[in-house]
Amino acid sequence: MAKADLHIHTVASDGHMEPEDVVRNAKRHKLDIISITDHDTIRGYQRAREKARELGIELIPGVEITSDFNGRECHLLAYCFDPDHAAIKKLVARHYHSRLERGKWIINELSKEGILIDINEVKAEANGGNIGRPHIAAVLIDKGYVASFKEAFIRYLSDESLGTIKNDYYTHHEVIDTVKEAGGAVIVAHPGNLYNKDDLTELVEAGVDGIEFIHPSHNYKTQKWVEAFANEHKLLKTGGSDFHGGDKEYQKFFGVVTINAKYVHRLQRMTKQRKKISV
Repeated sequence: MAKADLHIHTVASDGHMEPEDVVRNAKRHKLDIISITDHDTIRGYQRAREKARELGIELIPGVEITSDFNGRECHLLAYCFDPDHAAIKKLVARHYHSRLERGKWIINELSKEGILIDINEVKAEANGGNIGRPHIAAVLIDKGYVASFKEAFIRYLSDESLGTIKNDYYTHHEVIDTVKEAGGAVIVAHPGNLYNKDDLTELVEAGVDGIEFIHPSHNYKTQKWVEAFANEHKLLKTGGSDFHGGDKEYQKFFGVVTINAKYVHRLQRMTKQRKKISV
């Protein structure tokens, strides 16, 4: 039975493994289909394509897009879009800038508490990839302000610690429209502990195509209510390990938290039809 993992991160965003090594890892774990879904960038996907062809792994276009959903962050997974579409290129370019400006804003907020770090230190930690809070956390550890990522987020980088975080992301409506314009499908990422049914209903009404029901953060009970919601609203269902590499907590899910390839094929059929209609 073919296995798929549609939620994987690399060094292009906040992962710790090179895109090519992710593909090799997928081969070792006998995965048939994967999607690299870095935050707000498709560079990891682009780098992995040749290695995926070489090793016989089906790699579908993917990205995890940060959107503004009524003043809060909402992560939307996009799949099977045209990676060369002008609207997608515009989105990831804007979000690169938005992440950079958000990083500067967070650094300024930390400076008010006497924590002095520089945006160039964070850029170096990101190694050319999109900047995220984990990169700021790594700098905090390196400079001795905290002892661990957990402490960094609890004390300084959580939503509760920072309050309303300044950002200039696309709204969820804009993300949905952009991905569909590029022929792709939009899936709500790891919803179980983030949204209630009213939130999800609002996202469905906004036009999302599906929901991620298999995820390491979803226990059996959560998985079942998310799956039931998806079935009730006739949504696509996806899933994956949310692999970032490095940390043992992430390593243990890779090759284990997977979905049956039938869910991928449904996704591909729907987006293929969408592309036909848009021609």
